Amino acid sequence: MSLTRRQVTGAALAALPLALGAVGTAQASGRRRTLYIAGDSTAAQKYADAAPETGWGMALPFFLHRDRPVANHAVNGRSSKSFVDEGRLDVVLDAIRPGDLLLIQFAHNDEKTTDPVRYTEPWTTYQDYLRQYVDGARARGARPVLATPVERRRFDADGNAAPSHGDYPAAMRALAGQERVALLDIQALSLALWQKLGVEETKKYFNWTATEQDNTHFNPPGAIAVARLVVRELLRTRVLAPREVRRLDEEIPESWITWPPATA
Repeated sequence: MSLTRRQVTGAALAALPLALGAVGTAQASGRRRTLYIAGDSTAAQKYADAAPETGWGMALPFFLHRDRPVANHAVNGRSSKSFVDEGRLDVVLDAIRPGDLLLIQFAHNDEKTTDPVRYTEPWTTYQDYLRQYVDGARARGARPVLATPVERRRFDADGNAAPSHGDYPAAMRALAGQERVALLDIQALSLALWQKLGVEETKKYFNWTATEQDNTHFNPPGAIAVARLVVRELLRTRVLAPREVRRLDEEIPESWITWPPATA
């Protein structure tokens, strides 16, 4: 039985939404996946007035292919609680898209017991706030990734690298297991790296200057070293595929780190 021109046109129009949907799906699948960072000053973007202080998030793009851009939302002084309370998680979740990654690293400021704005208790409120990041990312089709806090430069009297984060890393590890979230154990890996480097050599990785002895924040070599740990963990946990990373075994020039002008 032959179809009239009107019937053919009607059938074509009826099929058009399906065709457009297929095109949209194909375009979405080819979209660049963005890696979002929610965290504190150890990861944050630094500006010219803070140089040579460097967040490890500033070095992360050196180890990722260009089709894996980084959106660094980490901010100085924030805890898992204050980042949420200030609406910063909402900003991330408004921007994040299906297939993106949300890398979550907090604890340095959660540990401030005398500050009710930032303090969380490791096994209760800390985990509760972290769940908001995990659930928010998943609700938007993005993948959450938990990263235990990078270690400070701290050594005991015998020259052994000493942990400084109390129960927070263990609480995050437990939550990752409960929620089946990929875990990057940066606390354990950075502690091992500081132990390997030793008391004096680690000074070259932290923000030690003529006027400051900062055992928490990094300079360019330190930020590059920690970013390398992060990407190796993303690869080990299969969050990223080998084709998505680069330069893991290469020397990264310090000159690649730049500090934009301070924002108003």
